[in-house]
Amino acid sequence: MRKLSLLGLLALSPILLAADWPGWRGPDRNGVSAETGLLASWPTQGPKLLWKTNQAGSGLSSVAVVGGIAYSLGAFGDDEYALALDGSGKLLWKTKLGPVHDWKANSWSRGPHATPALAGEQMYALTSKGMLACLNKADGKIVWSKDLPKEMNAQVNPIGGGIENFGWGFAWSPLVLGDQLLITPGGPDGLFALLDRRTGKLLWRTKNIPDQATYGSAGVGKVGGRDLAFYVTQNAFYAVDLKDGAKVFEKKRDEDYPDVVCPTPFVVEGKVYFSVGYGGGSEVYQADGTSLKLVWEAKEIGSKQGGTVIIGKHVYGYHEDRAWMCQNFSDGKVVWPLKRTRQPFKAGTIIAADDKLIVCDEEGKVGLLAASPEGLKLLGSFELPEKSAQRKPNMRVWTHPSLSDGKLYLRDQEWIFCYQVK
Repeated sequence: MRKLSLLGLLALSPILLAADWPGWRGPDRNGVSAETGLLASWPTQGPKLLWKTNQAGSGLSSVAVVGGIAYSLGAFGDDEYALALDGSGKLLWKTKLGPVHDWKANSWSRGPHATPALAGEQMYALTSKGMLACLNKADGKIVWSKDLPKEMNAQVNPIGGGIENFGWGFAWSPLVLGDQLLITPGGPDGLFALLDRRTGKLLWRTKNIPDQATYGSAGVGKVGGRDLAFYVTQNAFYAVDLKDGAKVFEKKRDEDYPDVVCPTPFVVEGKVYFSVGYGGGSEVYQADGTSLKLVWEAKEIGSKQGGTVIIGKHVYGYHEDRAWMCQNFSDGKVVWPLKRTRQPFKAGTIIAADDKLIVCDEEGKVGLLAASPEGLKLLGSFELPEKSAQRKPNMRVWTHPSLSDGKLYLRDQEWIFCYQVK
């Protein structure tokens, strides 16, 4: 059995299998899987395609996988749905959750952005319009739901476009912590909230942090001996105690981030890390008595897509619109590339397993790389065999990959692809 992190310890109802990918960015919310024995390289045409379906609806929701069943969200017509697919890609059930967040001038996104979270017999899903629902994962029946804007005064910062207090739509993914559910509704009534995941009852909310949510998701981890939750807003970084929501740390920026903010902070070796694009860069913090202190900050890597991974002593990810990069986790210094070089992939998303990196660029090219500080080492690549007909004009392939039991799940709007990589 893999070594359990804090997230694994908090989610012991029931214990997840090492092969499961139960929610956003995987079992530890850091884009890294404990799986081993993956293909050392890919054939010229790419790994074996097990199945594909164009019945997932539009949207950017990633695939969560538990027990070989794939769960995601998609928009069909004017409504958003939760859905489940079996091991051959066959639709098991589809449940309407609520209306799509859209408007006439929107040329970017349409459909859900959040990834569902799975725990026990339940699935937790968030629509782009802010409907949070708990469903039975066996049949999709809704157990409870909350209209967050109406019931919790939830808000999204509209930087970059979109509708006031909604922006491009709610995009953070809920996180199961044992019998509780961590959410970040944002707005004047508080950024963080903790719910009883069985009933939806509010346990606490951070009323002293009235910031709007961004497009990022909360991270959790143990720093300085305390179980904390972290979040990056348009002008601040926060840490709160998971026990009661007490604010542990707040760092306000001199100026707001100029555009979309979508990182998920995560903890490595007792330090919390996150990366923001559009000129933001990366930051690392560690415990300093009862608070946190900045260890380093660097403009590289500044991830617009909200995904970086840390393997060993190094950070890997895509910097802005420039290049895939590697930097030291200890001090943020760039390892490669040290100068502009032609690379095989454009901006994109990344996950890691078995000392390998799996990247999917925004044009649908997928690659296997060695997780090596010695340079970008390509171990195979292929292009997605179908392109979405439902993408809006400015939309690209931005859904993050998922990996479960040797199977790689990729998505381009209504298309989901499942590849055998083990």
